[in-house]
Amino acid sequence: MNAMPNWNQDHAAPLRGDRLSKRYDGKTVLRDVDFALPEGAVLGLIGRNGAGKSTLIRILMGLIEADSGAATVLGDPALALSDATKEALGYVPQQPDALGWLRVDEMFALVRPFYPRWDQDFVDAQLARARLPRDRTLAKLSPGERQQVALIRALAVRPRLLVLDEPAAALDPVARRELLREIALRAGESGTSVLFSTHIVSDLERVASHVAFLHEGRLLLQAPLDDLKERCARLWLPGTGAPPKIEGELARRPQPAFGGWSLVVEQRDGRWPAAAQQPGARLEALGLEDLFVEIAE
Repeated sequence: MNAMPNWNQDHAAPLRGDRLSKRYDGKTVLRDVDFALPEGAVLGLIGRNGAGKSTLIRILMGLIEADSGAATVLGDPALALSDATKEALGYVPQQPDALGWLRVDEMFALVRPFYPRWDQDFVDAQLARARLPRDRTLAKLSPGERQQVALIRALAVRPRLLVLDEPAAALDPVARRELLREIALRAGESGTSVLFSTHIVSDLERVASHVAFLHEGRLLLQAPLDDLKERCARLWLPGTGAPPKIEGELARRPQPAFGGWSLVVEQRDGRWPAAAQQPGARLEALGLEDLFVEIAE
């Protein structure tokens, strides 16, 4: 993948949220989340079920209003998208239930006129490849078939921005691999900016150029994937007493068998925490899946 811009400072990001917060029934779901998707990036938003991923995406898409903060989509306020922005946007929710009374072919005929870059050849090829019945109503399709139809619709608009909420949740392994291949193809050939949420780390590693970790409503990490693997590590610290909170700490847990503590830490300004220099301390590289498990538990 080509190097991406510094997304925390990218004010022209196709998808952006600033200090987004949301509460439901007295429970905080998002806490002051700053988010930016770089132009041309494929960003995997990862987190456990209930971490707030769908709420964040729905706010970014302007489907619900944040209690505080602001979001923009291709430069428009998320709550007031222009027709031009809608034409350049492909979006698939976690449960694509809209227009369930229409047949598959009727749904495509209905939405096609709204998108000037619509790719009917792609629709025809994908329906044939997936063996999806054109004459069956959407409501009578299986969850996996409905998700495939929704993905075909989102990709057929040849979007500048593609947003997918758990796009592989109901797909079988073959369909999931096809989806990931198509995401990589669109990003590589057309420069489409992609945000997709997932809790399947292997999917993210196949196609993502950037990663964001959402945990309990907070965005703990956001970085290019290659940088993330280099700048995060497990720090083993000896001693039975809990060590003081250190700069760059993301998670911690006691390790009685080791006789100490393990901490997940990140470099700050290119330096590991000073605690890594203590006698008996050691740093250990973390794979992405291990990093996710350590942070999410």
